[in-house]
Amino acid sequence: MTARTALSPEPVHHTLTSWYHRAARDLPWRREDCSAWGVLVSETMLQQTPVARVLPRWEEWMRRWPEPADTAQAPLAEILTVWDRLGYPRRALRLQQAAVAIVERHGGQVPQDVDQLRALPGVGEYTAAAVACFAFDQPEVVVDTNIRRVHARIFSGQALPGKTFTAEQRRLARDVFPDPQADGGQLACTWNIAAMELGALICTARSPACSACPVAKLCAWRLAGSPPPTEEQKTRGQSWVGTDRQVRGAIMAALRTGGTTARDDLLYGLPLPSADLDQRQRCLESLLADGLAEQREARIALPGAHPMC
Repeated sequence: MTARTALSPEPVHHTLTSWYHRAARDLPWRREDCSAWGVLVSETMLQQTPVARVLPRWEEWMRRWPEPADTAQAPLAEILTVWDRLGYPRRALRLQQAAVAIVERHGGQVPQDVDQLRALPGVGEYTAAAVACFAFDQPEVVVDTNIRRVHARIFSGQALPGKTFTAEQRRLARDVFPDPQADGGQLACTWNIAAMELGALICTARSPACSACPVAKLCAWRLAGSPPPTEEQKTRGQSWVGTDRQVRGAIMAALRTGGTTARDDLLYGLPLPSADLDQRQRCLESLLADGLAEQREARIALPGAHPMC
């Protein structure tokens, strides 16, 4: 069971949220004029993807398709092209499916209700809570990887939270959450984004900048002498070279150049020395099965892409 600290969360709440108001990054999906749709697009893109890669893709997406109806009507080939190299392109497919559902079920407006958000394609527990909180100021408990790490260090005295979001960590997130009724829920909403920002900028997994941390003096992990992570807490970074993700990404990059590509060129011509023919075939078939590519006789294209003249 996760160790708990006797530290009251209230001083952490106020210190960390004050720091956030001074130090937060100016990101377009955090601005007051950003629509709920813009927040949903950002949260979908940011899954397992750093801000630096997301920012230009988000800006291009919102320029082309500023409303769910625009995304719902866009050709899938264009959707996947704008998604570019963000990775996990099924997220783009689900985002368009969510846009269609928003148009059909909610009159083109992103719903505020968490259960209705959860019912959208591709929207899970975290994304629903994040959109409700960041777009509609609803004091929902939001927990991503950064927040889990901040909770583990400040309140539990652990170096890392481990790979799995445990029931104990879920209880801890609720226990340290500000009173959702206080201040109209504003403190609770700011707490979510402040903890997330601290984890992204300072309380990082590999090199925490404790000397710059606004709550270092309140942190149970620091007070315990910053013990190293146990084997159970450690997570292994995802490999890339030689994986199916790399091969699928290379195939998608080739298809985004436009038109159609000969199937044999994808199987034999891509510069992937670590990928044998079986792996290339498997990855191509998986893209076809996922609806991220389509076959036209002996050629492959993005869904709905026009052939090159």
